[in-house]
Amino acid sequence: MSEQESQIALIFFGGAFLVIIMSTFIISMVVLHRQRQVQNRQKLDQIKIEHEKTLLNIENEIQQETLTHIGRELHDNIGQLLSLAKLNFGSAKPEKQSEGKVILNQIIKEVRGLSKTLNIDWVESVSLPDFIKQELGKIQATGFCGTSLENSLDELVLTKDQKLILIRVTQECLNNAIKHAAPEKIEVKIYQNGKGKVIEIVDDGNGFDQTIQAKGSGMTNLKKRMETIGGEFQLTSVVGKGTDIKLLLPI
Repeated sequence: MSEQESQIALIFFGGAFLVIIMSTFIISMVVLHRQRQVQNRQKLDQIKIEHEKTLLNIENEIQQETLTHIGRELHDNIGQLLSLAKLNFGSAKPEKQSEGKVILNQIIKEVRGLSKTLNIDWVESVSLPDFIKQELGKIQATGFCGTSLENSLDELVLTKDQKLILIRVTQECLNNAIKHAAPEKIEVKIYQNGKGKVIEIVDDGNGFDQTIQAKGSGMTNLKKRMETIGGEFQLTSVVGKGTDIKLLLPI
């Protein structure tokens, strides 16, 4: 074989070798890309499952609280009204009969009000600021501590999923303040900053040391729930100076 033929053969085999290397590289990249696509799809499916599971848990929790509330109202309120109505209707005096009819009408209104709360769709009919106002009103009515609500947003547009989770997380934050903080006042602020919509819950209670890991999974659950709607749960607490919680929904 002449030197020229050797060079041609070398170039041919060298080119073939480069083609094989390039083909192998391209195939490897395609396979890797497809593997990543599958992994990303699996992650998205997992996120979707977690989101649906979180929403289901929250709906169940709200329904359980609603049933507990209804049971308490039936026993303490409507049960007492029925007893009064029975006593009045059992009397021969006309004025007692009339009083019994008034009480009966009140019972009918109470039962209608309770029937509306049985349906979880009430979440869609109430705005989040109104719900928070009601919850704060209940706390203040007990005389436990003072409360205030400051809403600087003209309109707070939320999906049903966002509202459900924000309702439950807000409830948990308020319950934690009542159970553990012993505050003189709880303040809730609703506003928008450069990052997004914010619901801020502040109490002037005991506070706690954030460097000490808390027992249980309460805070972790609240963080995960906010993450399922693309939000953030931010907490700052100082011993003796209270706790500041921000629920952030990005723009």
